Amino acid sequence: MSNVPAELKYAKSHEWVRRESDGSVTIGITDFAQGSLGDLVFVEMPAAGRKLGKDESCAVVESVKAASDVYAPIAGEVIASNAKLGDSPEILNSDPYREGWMWKMKPANAAELDALLDAAAYEDFLKTL
Repeated sequence: MSNVPAELKYAKSHEWVRRESDGSVTIGITDFAQGSLGDLVFVEMPAAGRKLGKDESCAVVESVKAASDVYAPIAGEVIASNAKLGDSPEILNSDPYREGWMWKMKPANAAELDALLDAAAYEDFLKTL
């Protein structure tokens, strides 16, 4: 079974969201997603200042097997991207929830976070795949 940290929120498109103390959120792909893709070789992330709509395709992760779009689980403005992933995309494979975060954003509507899945609901969703 995939690692699904209890403190995060999840989208059915396999992104995770962590609320930060300053009101921003950090976003990445789940352990399930990175495991499904295999060894990642390239990551493209949204640039700071970009405004994203909920469910908008905004990033790409590429492995030796496939390329996959990454979606914004909520709407907001990107305030930072993880530059380390440009040189070392394999961090997403080894540490998807800490060092492998993809971007940080200021939510347009923090209430959208409440509509995301909690860890138990995400684990239940994974059982249906």
